[in-house]
Amino acid sequence: MFTSLRSRLWLSYALVVTVALSIVAIVLLAFLIRNPVLSRQIQQQLTAVREQILGNPQRYINDHALLDELSRSNKVRVIVFDQSRSAVIDTQPDKPQIPFPRRNIFNRISQVARDSQGSAWLYSFSRLPNGQVLVVAAPRPRVPVLNIFADEFFGPILQAGVIALLLSLVLAFALSRWVADPLQQVVVAARNYPSEEMRSVPARGPREVQELTRAFNSMVGRVHDSQRSQRDFVANVSHELKTPLTSIQGFAQAILDDTAETPEARKQAAQVIYNESVRMYRMALDLLDLARLEAGTADMKMADVDLSALLKSIVEKFSPQAQKKKVDLQLDAPETLPLLSGDGDRLAQVFANLVDNALKFTPPNGRITIFAERAGAEMELSITDTGAGVPEEALPRLFDRFYQVDPSRAGGGAHGAGLGLAIAKEIVEAHGGKIGVRSQVGHGTTFTIRLPLERK
Repeated sequence: MFTSLRSRLWLSYALVVTVALSIVAIVLLAFLIRNPVLSRQIQQQLTAVREQILGNPQRYINDHALLDELSRSNKVRVIVFDQSRSAVIDTQPDKPQIPFPRRNIFNRISQVARDSQGSAWLYSFSRLPNGQVLVVAAPRPRVPVLNIFADEFFGPILQAGVIALLLSLVLAFALSRWVADPLQQVVVAARNYPSEEMRSVPARGPREVQELTRAFNSMVGRVHDSQRSQRDFVANVSHELKTPLTSIQGFAQAILDDTAETPEARKQAAQVIYNESVRMYRMALDLLDLARLEAGTADMKMADVDLSALLKSIVEKFSPQAQKKKVDLQLDAPETLPLLSGDGDRLAQVFANLVDNALKFTPPNGRITIFAERAGAEMELSITDTGAGVPEEALPRLFDRFYQVDPSRAGGGAHGAGLGLAIAKEIVEAHGGKIGVRSQVGHGTTFTIRLPLERK
């Protein structure tokens, strides 16, 4: 019993209400003990005797017998203090002495005092015309607690407590469902995951529960994306390996079956096998490199990098290829750029990959521009081409591993991401920078890189 969250919340709310009602009952009981009905009746009697004496003070003060009779008939004690606060009249002189009255912080004239032996007296006082102080007192009654509880407390509190408890149980049930039901939906969704019919859990209940639900939905979305990425990765790797493996298997079979009879045919078969194995080996190295970069375990040799020299070397490296394709390759940067803290070889790998991609998809008589300038505490670099461009819907996935834009779009040509762009992104981020891309079909593509001059 009470194993579910809903039942425990319900029980917790009920216990809180019960404790609150008990505290209220104790406070009311203490109040009744200190101010029972009998005490209030005695205080009213004291006030009446005081007012009667004040109606004709000379008569009662001068006639002690009349004052004693009034005291006995009303069962009160009358004391008169002079201006020196000494008792000059006391109708019960055999009783312990009562101190001179003082007004309390609430300025009440009816209050409680203790005599010389510690007994409590209820009294009311007033100042007489001659400056003396009249005190009318009576012992504070001792009322049994059980009688107070039974007579004045038990019935009303019991009724109010039962009503409040029933209402609190209903309210506690509603609150427990308000909190527990959304959490239960999250639990059920988590148990049923993964499922093809998995849907986002609606965010309901308190703000904290809604935040938890939204975080769960976000986590499920990220897991879906990760699983899709893994499936795409396996499919892409299989596809990329299938072609070279097929070539290697076919030409190896030709050599084994003596289909390649001539030395030239055998040499061609061996050359294909070698080229495809080199391609597979390079892919394996790229995958390993990418995995290390993503895990943060890649060996980064950080030093001061001369960007001017690095970019000039990239232009010199690809100039023959650009001239062969009749593409204008330009460097738009100041003669001297500030030194950058980074791995020169890795940064050269990024720029070489981007320029190589631009050359692949820039038609003859096109142009590729490498731009660099300082922007505050960062270096801003870009590689812009006048190629076919990339469709807008393909841009968010352009840096994914093995992602290829559909060749049938953008006029039959598009930037191929492969592993190069994924590695470039990881290298830039390892330097604390950011890489982005903007493109328009038919108008070319621009890759933008921002790198901090100093690593934080």
